[in-house]
Amino acid sequence: MELRHVRYFLAIAEEGSFTRAAERLGIAQPPLSQQIKVLEQEAGVRLFRRLSHGVELTPAGHAFRAAVGNVPHEIAEGVRLARKAAAGESGEIRIGFTGTAALSPAVPVCIAQFRNTYPDVEINVTEANSMALAAALIEDRLDVAILRPSNSYPNLLTEEVLTDEPLLAALPATHPLAVSGEIIDLAKLCDDPFILTPRSVGVSLHDAILRACAKSGFTPKSGPAAPHIASILSLVAAGLGVSLVPASIARVDLHGTVFRHLGDTAERVAISLAYRRATTSPVVRNFCSVARKARTDRRFELQAQKE
Repeated sequence: MELRHVRYFLAIAEEGSFTRAAERLGIAQPPLSQQIKVLEQEAGVRLFRRLSHGVELTPAGHAFRAAVGNVPHEIAEGVRLARKAAAGESGEIRIGFTGTAALSPAVPVCIAQFRNTYPDVEINVTEANSMALAAALIEDRLDVAILRPSNSYPNLLTEEVLTDEPLLAALPATHPLAVSGEIIDLAKLCDDPFILTPRSVGVSLHDAILRACAKSGFTPKSGPAAPHIASILSLVAAGLGVSLVPASIARVDLHGTVFRHLGDTAERVAISLAYRRATTSPVVRNFCSVARKARTDRRFELQAQKE
């Protein structure tokens, strides 16, 4: 049974006339009558009873109409939904982000603009370190990730820089430099133990801190290792050492921790958008497009000025 047979049947049932139905459908009456005969043969029942002034439905016709009356609308809705899915306007997107990137305007701006543009796409979020996010992308457990550049899978992942920010010194509130003003000389922290994220967890941030210290003429002394930004700040607040953190982390008000700027020469760390290089998902394509446009968002510029 073809969809056009259903359309023809419904037009005749609504018009009560083969002639009027043929005019409505834009076809000649003889072919229309022939197609209805084919439909009745397939169904094995008579669907219409001819009258002097037109046609009426038989009991079988009434039953058939009740069953198929919504079919054209359902087909049209199915086509509409299929087109939305093909255009990336519906479905699901799994987004991952790092704890350090989460406090940057990059995450809320990208997600908010994507939600406003594609309200029918379900958003699911995951937080993890950059290495774990990269692995989740490769294993198809995430669709996109906002992370610190990892370059862990250069042949499999594409990473696009969204923004960058300077490093700040995170000091215990009791540290002598905590009350010395807004800008400090990083070299003055050469005797302090540094609380770092292990390189196996966060390559980009770990290496940026080592570069910053090297530029200031020293190799940082190793303090306790901490896998997450929250644990780094907690250990700093406890007085176990100092650290360098992305500027957006200063938005966290943790008792016992003070943030100090390092001046115009401060090392900067990037925030990147990562996705599988071979992805064909239209939803991912749309998210990446929104993220690229968000790079020029005024809120990014205002945040950079504050930093």
